[in-house]
Amino acid sequence: MTDLRHPAPVGDADLTIRDPLAESFPEGREGRALFWIAVAFSLYQIAIAAHLVTLSSQIQRALHLGFLMLLCFPLLAALRGRGRMGKLLSWALAGLGVVVAGYQWVEYVPLMMRSGMLNQWDVVIGVLALITTFGAAYVVMGPALPIVAGLFLVYALFGQYFPGPLVTRGYDFAQVVEQMSFGTEGIYGTPLYVSATYIFLFILFGSFLEKAGMIRLFTDVSLGLVGHRMGGAAKVSVVSSGMMGTISGSGVANVVTTGQFTIPLMKSFGYRSAFAGGVEATSSMGGQIMPPVMGAVAFIMAETLGVAYVEVVRAAIIPAILYFASAFWMVHLEAGRRDLRGMSKEDLPSARKALRERWYLILPLAVLVYLLFSGYTPLFAGTVGLGLTIMLILGASAALGLPGTVLKTIFWIGLGLVAASFLRFGNTALWGGIAALLVWNMIYSGGRKTIWQVIESLAEGAKTALPVGVACALVGVIIGTMTLTGAANTFGLYIVSVGQNSLILSLILTMITCIVLGMGIPTIPNYIITSTIAAPALLELGVPLIVSHMFVFYFGILADLTPPVALACFAAAPIAKENGLKISFEALKVAAAGFVIPYMAVYTPALMLQDGGPLAQAIGYSAAVAYIVAKCVIAIGLWGIAVIGWLGQRLPIRQRVLAAVAAFTLIAALPLTDEIGLALTALFVGLWWLRTRRS
Repeated sequence: MTDLRHPAPVGDADLTIRDPLAESFPEGREGRALFWIAVAFSLYQIAIAAHLVTLSSQIQRALHLGFLMLLCFPLLAALRGRGRMGKLLSWALAGLGVVVAGYQWVEYVPLMMRSGMLNQWDVVIGVLALITTFGAAYVVMGPALPIVAGLFLVYALFGQYFPGPLVTRGYDFAQVVEQMSFGTEGIYGTPLYVSATYIFLFILFGSFLEKAGMIRLFTDVSLGLVGHRMGGAAKVSVVSSGMMGTISGSGVANVVTTGQFTIPLMKSFGYRSAFAGGVEATSSMGGQIMPPVMGAVAFIMAETLGVAYVEVVRAAIIPAILYFASAFWMVHLEAGRRDLRGMSKEDLPSARKALRERWYLILPLAVLVYLLFSGYTPLFAGTVGLGLTIMLILGASAALGLPGTVLKTIFWIGLGLVAASFLRFGNTALWGGIAALLVWNMIYSGGRKTIWQVIESLAEGAKTALPVGVACALVGVIIGTMTLTGAANTFGLYIVSVGQNSLILSLILTMITCIVLGMGIPTIPNYIITSTIAAPALLELGVPLIVSHMFVFYFGILADLTPPVALACFAAAPIAKENGLKISFEALKVAAAGFVIPYMAVYTPALMLQDGGPLAQAIGYSAAVAYIVAKCVIAIGLWGIAVIGWLGQRLPIRQRVLAAVAAFTLIAALPLTDEIGLALTALFVGLWWLRTRRS
């Protein structure tokens, strides 16, 4: 179980998408230069987060994007083995990205003075900013997001020629360039601000935790807890991916890390390749709705809505638990249907032993969660969490060089006191302790190896942040178009007009919109696009603010499981050695109950711990929460039974249809639907019990 690598099938290029960023930095002088650029990028972000360097917000965003451009083009060209001309072009584009960042820095005050009256050089630089941003997004993520953003840019430039309600008054070229490339409503808008602060920091935090052995800890705990139960291999995937989701900023990255171990494990215990890939894809994407990080969307959502971070987590926690409970239930039923038993308990690691030996790895994450829930800013909490992780890595190395248990105990107590001192003295004490540990580790060879591990984590973190950062810049074009043209209002009015007659139809249209817009687009830009276009319409229909945003976020996430794009499923394809579309259909089966949860939250906001809804007014808030959770569990259970067709024994089609109808009627809290749903549930249970007794 120590070998977590699983090679892709030779000659099966059509089965999958290939992520060159999963590879290490290339060899040679160019590779070393890119490695140190990545390290410098991470150090710059840490210096900003720790307030060692203070810059205005606009300059900070510009330099962040400049680093992304400088690293993105040449790194992808090198990893993809481009020729001499391709590499020269990539460095030229990287240079243009740096020029744009430098222009924003040097001309910061004059640009503010020239607002609304750009000169010729401003327009040229603005166009270059758009070209490099679109180019970087295409290089890193492929055509999906650039095409979507390009269509919005075309609409901003030529909207006056569009038909009917889509027509705009028309905007001057310079006005569109200023909207997209300067100020804080386009490329340098809120998404890039969040990327330049919270997101990069949390990605770096996850990179350090992975280097410290957090994935191995999650895997061992998952194996120890559920590996011996029926269908244990698949249940390990659900649990480990849920745990990984607490630190991961990408569902697809989650697939290719935990999936390297869980998918071959599931296949070795008899699960079909497509089902194994589907379970991993479903569980990994679920990690994006699992607090505290939620793919870093929690921080963007809090920033967008102007609410405390804890309010977003509060709304997400019950749906996230129910999502993973539904995936757990589906794999349990599939295992029962195919009689797939668990692994031998003697061959599995002990969860208790794993926690006893490596419990300290959880400390930075626990402190992070404590600070976030205590009202500290995500930036401060992320900085402290990152600092504590670095301190743990360096401290563990330094302790190895100490003779005797007594000295080691004194050392750890002292280090703990230094770490805890940030509550009184701020980050200065924390970074001072890290500096002292760096000097200590430089003295002996083992320590120098650990320092190199820290440096590698800095480089890997910057590389991992590339797709997210570039995507956050490009979705600014979409938001800029929405702000300039008011297109979101047009869509919202249409959804609202439909919803006045049928809320369920309006929700279905919104769901389809979110799935289509979210295909092939990473978690963060996915949420930004869908929340900008669709969430305001739900708010107009009386859906609570956070619930409306969670609704579109949920279905934006599920877009990565939905054919034909199904990004997470195609990422699992080379590991499962199966066609990505087949995996996608299996993922939809596993995630079937996940499609139910957002609808139930709209009708009864208590599911997301929000006030409102007729049920809460009728029976009280606490009773409403208990009732809707119980009803959701019943609906999830019925959906799983209907889809898999097994409950202790194979079920005939009529009982599966009955279970599906009962589950469907429990979704909408309309007059008599709950009563009908519960009656059908009782009928299903009675028929199942009679059939079981006879057999």
